Amino acid sequence: MKIPSYASTMLVVVLVFYLLNAGESLLLPLVIAIVLWYLINTLSATFGRISIGEFKIPAPVCLIASFLTFILLVWALINFLGGSMGGVLEVVPLYQSNLTSRLETLPLFVMDTFQDQLITDWIDLPAYATSVAASFASVLASGGLILIYILFLFLEQGNFDQKITALFASSGQEDSVRKILDRVRNDIQKYISIKMFTSSLTGILSYIFLRIVDVDFAGVWGLLIFLLNFIPTVGSIIATIFPAMIALAQSDGYTLFFLVLAGIGVLQVCIGNILEPRLMGSSFNLSPIVILLNLGLWGYIWGITGMFLCVPFLIIITIIFSHFPQTRAIAIILSSDGRLRVPADATIEPFIFKTPPSGLLLPDEKTEQD
Repeated sequence: MKIPSYASTMLVVVLVFYLLNAGESLLLPLVIAIVLWYLINTLSATFGRISIGEFKIPAPVCLIASFLTFILLVWALINFLGGSMGGVLEVVPLYQSNLTSRLETLPLFVMDTFQDQLITDWIDLPAYATSVAASFASVLASGGLILIYILFLFLEQGNFDQKITALFASSGQEDSVRKILDRVRNDIQKYISIKMFTSSLTGILSYIFLRIVDVDFAGVWGLLIFLLNFIPTVGSIIATIFPAMIALAQSDGYTLFFLVLAGIGVLQVCIGNILEPRLMGSSFNLSPIVILLNLGLWGYIWGITGMFLCVPFLIIITIIFSHFPQTRAIAIILSSDGRLRVPADATIEPFIFKTPPSGLLLPDEKTEQD
């Protein structure tokens, strides 16, 4: 590839990320709607696999049941947060005051300026609480637009297969495109299923542990730990330190702080570093440093929501890049050990969109005329 081609490619990449950042208010609700639409369809497929003898639930009933389940979960989440966040926001300033006074008297072996920066900039509970509340409020404010997008996606999904056939059948690449889409669907479904299981397990066990040691608002912190575990690496670290800081702020001594830090830390290590890798195996084979860089990039573009979506985006990009000779090298760089699940001879040439010659009908059109 010549240098001008490299320059034009980099220019396109920079322009795309600029447009993603500038068009956040329009694109982010659409992306959230696509994610929720996918989750509802995945849940519907799960319901469809349930059978009682020879009877299976009809597909329309499965779809309605999954949509109602989704609405019920959202309603329960909003009710829980609405009933709990008010109390949390009221006590957060008190927690901040107690935490500040505790850290000021703690004999640190670092310079006073670093200690002041630690207290004022890094451990700012009101700012963190406001940021999280603002993120939830922003998503809820776009709820109407997201719901409209979801409804239109359901109306359109019946025509997706016909569009793929119309786009790629004439160029002979329909099978390759469907293989890529199937692999993307299977990998994303596996990732979401495993993360949902491990995050739920971590959140539930953390909630039980925090209730046993009598930490205030254990349900809120359990839910927060569940959500943070969807953010790679950084999320589990924050999910360990944050409850410990709350324990330090609400107690008089340091016993509860070290107890919470050790208890939540052990849960995170056992589930996140032992159980989850065993469940995922080498399915995704993503480089840890690339995941961190990807996390920072999407966090900068779309904030907390981008952090939740960064790994699925990276999985999709790696799968697509691995199927094309021109981008296979990028997929190898994104991988952990350089080995891709797609053999070198399985790569395909760039898609060429061809319109059918004049007078030539697509298979569906022939059937209709006959």
